[in-house]
Amino acid sequence: MSNKRIKTRELTGIAMFTAIVIVLQLLGAFIRFGPFSISLVLVPIVLGATLYGPFAGAWLGFVFGATVLISGDAAPFLAVSIFGTVLTVLLKGSLAGFVSGLLYRALSAKSKTFAGILAAFSCPVVNTGVFLLGCIVFFMPTVTAWGTAMGFENVWRYMIFGLVGGNFLFEMLVNIILCPVILRLIRIAQKRRA
Repeated sequence: MSNKRIKTRELTGIAMFTAIVIVLQLLGAFIRFGPFSISLVLVPIVLGATLYGPFAGAWLGFVFGATVLISGDAAPFLAVSIFGTVLTVLLKGSLAGFVSGLLYRALSAKSKTFAGILAAFSCPVVNTGVFLLGCIVFFMPTVTAWGTAMGFENVWRYMIFGLVGGNFLFEMLVNIILCPVILRLIRIAQKRRA
C-alpha cells in the first residue's frame, strides 16, 4: 500500500474518532448511572491513540477538552479562573491521550493485549490526576468551600469522593473492558481486509 494511501486512511480514522469524541462528550451528560454522568469519551481517545499513535491521542484529548469548554460543562470552574480552567481542561485530555498512545507504542511489541489494557487504564488515571492537580493549583479555596457546603470536613475527601470518585472508577472499568475488545475487533477486521 502506498504511503499516501496509508496517510489518507490514518487521517480519515482520526477524523472519525474526532467526531465520535465530540458526539459522546455532548451526549454524555444525558447518560446517567445513578448520580454519575457516564463518560464514554475516553474510549475513542484510547482507541485513536493505540491505532494512530500518541499525537493522535493528544489531538483527540484536546478535542475532548475543547468540547468540555464549549459545552459549558466547566462553567463552575470558569467562573473562578478562566486561565486555570482552560489550561487544566485542555491539558488533562491531551496528556491522557498522549500517555495512552505512548504506553501502547512502548509495550505493544511484547503484548498487544497487555498494552491495550494499560493504555485503557492510563487514560482515566492521567485525566483525573491532572484534573485533581488543576484543582489544587487553581481552585483550592473554591473547592474547599464547595466541600464544606456539601458537608465534607476534609477537602481531600471531597475531591476524591465528591468530585471524581464514582465517575473515575466507572470510566476506568469501561475503558479496561471496552478498549481491548474493540481494538481486537478492529485488528481482526484490518487483517481480513489485507
